[in-house]
Amino acid sequence: MPKITFIGAGSSIFAKNILGDCMRTPSLADSHLALYDIDEARMNQSLRMLTTLNANLGSKATLTAYSDRKEALRGADYIINAITVGELVPSIMSDFEIPEKYGLYQTFADTLGMGGMFRGLRTIPVMLDMARDIEEVCPDAWLLNYTNPMAIITGAVQQATGVKTVGLCHSVQTCAKELLEGLGMDATDVRWRIGGINHQAWLLEVTRNGVDLYPEIRKRAAERPYPHEDGVRYDFMRLFGYYVTESSTHASEYVPYYHKQRYPGLAEQFGISTQMYKNWGKGKAAYWQEVNELIENDGLTHERSHEYASYIMEAMETNKPFEIAGNVRNTGGLISNLPEKACVEVPCLVNANGILPTYFGELPPQCAALNRTNINMQLLTIEAALTGKREHVYHAAMLDPHTSAELSLDDIVAMCDEMLEANRDFLPWLK
Repeated sequence: MPKITFIGAGSSIFAKNILGDCMRTPSLADSHLALYDIDEARMNQSLRMLTTLNANLGSKATLTAYSDRKEALRGADYIINAITVGELVPSIMSDFEIPEKYGLYQTFADTLGMGGMFRGLRTIPVMLDMARDIEEVCPDAWLLNYTNPMAIITGAVQQATGVKTVGLCHSVQTCAKELLEGLGMDATDVRWRIGGINHQAWLLEVTRNGVDLYPEIRKRAAERPYPHEDGVRYDFMRLFGYYVTESSTHASEYVPYYHKQRYPGLAEQFGISTQMYKNWGKGKAAYWQEVNELIENDGLTHERSHEYASYIMEAMETNKPFEIAGNVRNTGGLISNLPEKACVEVPCLVNANGILPTYFGELPPQCAALNRTNINMQLLTIEAALTGKREHVYHAAMLDPHTSAELSLDDIVAMCDEMLEANRDFLPWLK
């Protein structure tokens, strides 16, 4: 009976999806599901909901909520990480509002940019502390990280610890389907080849029965009128040659092209909304209403989702191979024209031996070059967190594609100083 520990279990809907998947998977159905969250009230909401779900699915799993993280981790075989460090107010709001003072408008601010950087700086110390617990009480466990900024968080754990870690997202398995269906094309029985970095991996091939679908894709994309919700990814495909995995709203803030003070109507032209998490936070009552409805639903059930976690654990438990897109360190040049320290997103084989990344080779040079602009910032953010040097915070911001395209060096330093002050309670280690 494997022990699966969910850290950040107060995220009730995501906990239902991942742990509900486990309950729906025969080799995992009788697992010990251990819940931990610093917010015990929310964790207990999740426990109540999952207890109902477990009963409706046959009461095979054992559910335990823990008030001590180390005890929740003790003896774990698998760990799901879904934490957020910093509340909406003041942390996430400051991620948006301080850059706005300097003319920088972000969409999600959770992957790159100033918001992504400070999410990373707040979260890395917590993850490294968790990693020390893992090394002590469950050293053979696999850590499946879902927390953003994915490449920064996962990369820091991979650089600084011996914990077996992979970063997981769901954009790869939906990428080709979203593209084809958005163009009115059949998405069944397609094969694809995707590699790059999280939220900026490239759909390099998409075929059906050996036939390349890209010519028809490009033709239809060129005929689709703007604005529409996929405008940025179509623009990437038109000018860089390939479609990217993450949504246009996300993708727009990883590059210097779409949020420009000089062109105030550009975001609207491409159908991009800004301040997404900030605005979502103001209206999160709808989210908690959904949670409450799930908690009160005595007939609660679940169908297995496309999230990778349960499929990974199933493959390890049964030794039946499964392929995922995993975020792993680029050791040995898995993607040969990206830096070795980078956290890259590549196909990985999963079986009883664990998660085995596969060699991907070179990306098209323009795709690798755009990835490297993101990797520069990611690696410098990790460097700041691991060394505690304030200067590397400045360096990371100076190399961020959007920030560096809009602001002077002095303004970048001033903005960083304001954000460091706003986050001082999370960054006592920073020199």
